[in-house]
Amino acid sequence: MAETTSKSKAGDVIEECRARGIKIVDLKFTDLLGKLQHFSIPVGELTEEVFQEGLGFDGSSIQGFQQIHESDMLVMPDPDTAFVDPIYQVPSMSILCDIKDPITGESYSRDPRHVAKKAEAYLKSTGIAEVSNWGPEVEFFIFDDIRFGQNEHSGYYYIDSEEGIWNSGRNDHQNMGHRPGYKEGYFPVPPVDTLQDLRSEMVLKLIEIGIPVEVHHHEVATAGQGEIDMRFGTLTKMGDSVMLYKYILKNVAAQHSKTVTFMPKPLFMDNGTGMHVHQSLWKNGENLFYGEGYALTSELCKYYIGGLLAHAPALMAFCAPTTNSYKRLVPGFEAPVNLAYSARNRSACIRIPMVSKKPKLKRIEFRPPDPSCNPYLTFSALLMAGLDGIEKQIDPGEPLEKDIYELPPEEAAKVLQVPGSLEAVLDALEEDHEFLLKGNVFTSDLIETWIDQKRTMEVDPMRLRPHPYEFQLYYDV
Repeated sequence: MAETTSKSKAGDVIEECRARGIKIVDLKFTDLLGKLQHFSIPVGELTEEVFQEGLGFDGSSIQGFQQIHESDMLVMPDPDTAFVDPIYQVPSMSILCDIKDPITGESYSRDPRHVAKKAEAYLKSTGIAEVSNWGPEVEFFIFDDIRFGQNEHSGYYYIDSEEGIWNSGRNDHQNMGHRPGYKEGYFPVPPVDTLQDLRSEMVLKLIEIGIPVEVHHHEVATAGQGEIDMRFGTLTKMGDSVMLYKYILKNVAAQHSKTVTFMPKPLFMDNGTGMHVHQSLWKNGENLFYGEGYALTSELCKYYIGGLLAHAPALMAFCAPTTNSYKRLVPGFEAPVNLAYSARNRSACIRIPMVSKKPKLKRIEFRPPDPSCNPYLTFSALLMAGLDGIEKQIDPGEPLEKDIYELPPEEAAKVLQVPGSLEAVLDALEEDHEFLLKGNVFTSDLIETWIDQKRTMEVDPMRLRPHPYEFQLYYDV
């Protein structure tokens, strides 16, 4: 029956291609580290057999996938994800794909989308809940110019934005002076907010491909920081949406000769870019996080929070997975480094929003993640940590109502913090990952590959290279 349904959906996609005059079908998938990849076929090559049997590609050329002696892999187009791609000039239908091993016929253990599906299946198998809902707040910067380089004898980066407050003294053209200062970019109207129409165009493109949007606005930092919030959705679907969100925003910006980055901390001495993740569990149409406890939460919600806090150091290896992430996660820039929970208090890493007393809106917000992460793996890891907390009834302790950054030293010393480097969180993941292996959601080979890739491709290269500021500190020693 499932195969018949799949074939029917495949036929619907093929028919839609004919009806819309589609010429090219673009097959997209996500690699282990969270980059969207693609290749394309003429529309005449899209048959129902392609949906059932897949198309081959070289897995050894994809970061974090196969070795060269085992390179053959299959992409399996998911007909439920097909959309007319608004980026291409040639009429194109894009389809998100899963990855399979052509020898075994099994789903690939390092396919992030497969991990997300397994996480959803595991949730159901526990009987705790039927569905989890996810609402990431994805932030970004829109710059006008970016240059960077590194070789044996030099290294630099240069960022520019017409909105950047550092351009208030430019005299090479007419200067109108309307710019947000450092940490003064939250909600200004035009002409200070120069990017309203560009963000609106991004929003309309997202809606066009079936991603509902609730709000968009300028964010705190100078130089074009923004946020577009999607309506919450289920785990795998929201992973799909985040990947397409990044794809749409980068390409719409490029069409306007601008560039979007989701790098967590591109600017020194201003706010970084985060991805606060709202989450809740549901069963029989009821929100299991709602209750009569602290901030109108349930006991189950309290234990879920306990799981997140208990496993937070290891979770950060997926939630904040770059060396640059830990330039953001420092006190004083609204970055949530403290392992505490609270209602309304944004200095805690877990916040319980109090915007409404309606049961359906009760949720928790995990604030340390940033959008350099792989959303499929991040959401799955958070769910597994929360479920572990529920299963073990992990008590998160008392909430912290005070501004953590203003606590006296003796009180502040009692509040634990997330580790301060990528190296440290990879060590934490190496020590604490049994909770991820439940239900075979994450596999040992995925975790080992993730740790190895991050250490060899990011931690070690950063450790080997002199930093420009080191010359100011040490050149004259």
